[in-house]
Amino acid sequence: MSHPVDVHVGRRLKQARTLRRQSQTDVARELKLSFQQIQKYEIGSNRIAASRLHELARILDVTPGYFFEGLDDDNPEASNDPSLDIVNAIGSIKDDAVKARILTFIEDVAGVTVARKG
Repeated sequence: MSHPVDVHVGRRLKQARTLRRQSQTDVARELKLSFQQIQKYEIGSNRIAASRLHELARILDVTPGYFFEGLDDDNPEASNDPSLDIVNAIGSIKDDAVKARILTFIEDVAGVTVARKG
């Protein structure tokens, strides 16, 4: 049985990785691990050591504390950041031109520009 803290940290890992458009394989390669290990981290079945969490924070450009944000909320489901849902929804769109238009709209609303791989 996974500890609720490990599950929460794993969800935050998945969220940060997905928002940065990195695959489990990308992150695993940086850590010299298998993508299956990243999967286990993300579902909370394997705990992440402090040193590994520090490396993940560097790779994903977040603070180590990021992984624990929202942990003490009274109702964690009600306070979930919808960012991951947005990323997943956009990812399911097949038309790249439509994806690009949506990204441009989001950038305009947010007042930022997302760095694109290319």
